[in-house]
Amino acid sequence: MADSADARLTALVSGDVQGVGFRDWVRRQAARHGLAGAATNRADGRVEVVAEGPREAVSALLAALRSAAAPGNVQDVAESWEAPRGEPTGFRMH
Repeated sequence: MADSADARLTALVSGDVQGVGFRDWVRRQAARHGLAGAATNRADGRVEVVAEGPREAVSALLAALRSAAAPGNVQDVAESWEAPRGEPTGFRMH
């Protein structure tokens, strides 16, 4: 897939990432890059991040998720990529 093409990322973020402002931080990062999607707390303690947009912008969000700037204590980010599905505009938190 070319860097300029749109892509969809699903990232499962594990560690101390719930109750620390992580989803709101992700929302702000996604908005900064013009991405659509959502950040959702999962029952197992992980946060699921789904983001769609230009692949280079989605890749920048993935790098941010793995950076020391992320709130809490990120221990792992499991990523999967696929073709975009047409996420609604904006970024939501669940």
